[in-house]
Amino acid sequence: MQNSAYLLLFIAVMAVATFITRALPFVVLYKISDHPLLRYLGRYLPPTMMVLLLLYCFRDLRFSALSDGPIELLALTLVVVLHLWRGNALLSIMAGTGLYMYLAQ
Repeated sequence: MQNSAYLLLFIAVMAVATFITRALPFVVLYKISDHPLLRYLGRYLPPTMMVLLLLYCFRDLRFSALSDGPIELLALTLVVVLHLWRGNALLSIMAGTGLYMYLAQ
């Protein structure tokens, strides 16, 4: 029982810490939310992060028959086509991930 109580307390403390780190920027930066720098970062930082993640994901891409290179490019193509057609990021990412997992098996 004591081990379970310790685990629950640990989870509660981590949940509170996570909530505080997520909510604190909104509370602190509320008064300057219309600042041009924050609007610029809010507009351009998410796509920049996605490009960096994409580059990191494909950094070791190989085009041999024994690698997953063609499969990764096919899944990427599906993601791009679906996103341009439907404009739904969740649908695009889920479909691309599903196709990759299916073809990799």
